[in-house]
Amino acid sequence: MKAVQIVKPGDLRIIDMEKPVLSGEVNVLVRMTAAGICGSDMGIYHGTNAAATYPRVIGHEIVGVVEQVLDSAAKVKVGDRVIIDQVTACGHCYACRKGRPNVCGNLRVRGVHIDGGYREYIAVNDSDCYLLPDNVSDVDAVLIEPTTIAVQCCSRAQLESEDTVLIIGCGALGTRILSIVKLYNPRAIIVADIDDAKLAEAKASGATHTINSRSEDVAARAHELTDGYGPTVVIDAACVKGSLLSALNAAGNAGRVITMGFSVAPDEVNQFVITSKELDVRGSRLQNRKFQDVIDLVKAGKVDITGGVSHTFDFRDAQKAFDFVDSRDPSIRKVVLTFPKKA
Repeated sequence: MKAVQIVKPGDLRIIDMEKPVLSGEVNVLVRMTAAGICGSDMGIYHGTNAAATYPRVIGHEIVGVVEQVLDSAAKVKVGDRVIIDQVTACGHCYACRKGRPNVCGNLRVRGVHIDGGYREYIAVNDSDCYLLPDNVSDVDAVLIEPTTIAVQCCSRAQLESEDTVLIIGCGALGTRILSIVKLYNPRAIIVADIDDAKLAEAKASGATHTINSRSEDVAARAHELTDGYGPTVVIDAACVKGSLLSALNAAGNAGRVITMGFSVAPDEVNQFVITSKELDVRGSRLQNRKFQDVIDLVKAGKVDITGGVSHTFDFRDAQKAFDFVDSRDPSIRKVVLTFPKKA
């Protein structure tokens, strides 16, 4: 079968590899139909994702059809359309015992530490498969995974209706976060970005206020918009140089600042601003068993994942797709790789 592998940073190849064989706990064979390109996938391609190992078949936003099952697979059957959990955990380390397998001490993420879904077939345990609603296309279903990241983020923030929320960055991740933040009915939702078009979309999607971070001081403007106090929750979905300090400066006393980034580049952090306001600075990584939560929200009509995919490419044209993402074309929202239908 064919697969997309990052051999080393900057070296993407279409390779041949053996089709997986089921055995033991690996009891479900899935034929891939769609896989999203995430910012972390781009980071692996460019060598800026500190968690990745090489060579690696990437892809963790992965959707497909069950083609084969062993008798031990009770959750799915042949023909089911599924999305696959990217997190695999040991189940016995401190983090796992505390109910946080997404930061397992022996964490292995599909597409990062172990081979992921940019291939024609993948074999997994049935516990990692989640059934897709009939009215959601395979391409749109890719957005369930980034929405789980947003649900995890809001869970880490312990959002309440009395909060005022600032989301820094309104790309694919920030947009998904906005869709979940709205469900908490906070007092205000402020979105900051450098792109006026994205800010306009955010306003149309439920943001109370927007800030152009290219022309405005984010922290100062956020304080103005919250009667001088500052947002009680700030989510850094931009994860660029300076964005964390902006988040810390913007947050109000006793606020929570949620970090989403994976950059290892040094950046400035002011301890005084954390200590003086007694801020909680919390990382949010991956998701903690949030797939069914998101699927239920989609079924209930509370979250809309349609229309978020802007471009599709055949997975064998992955290099073209990655080059296109790198072009930063303003029309890009989510780019998805598709797989040929079974002959």
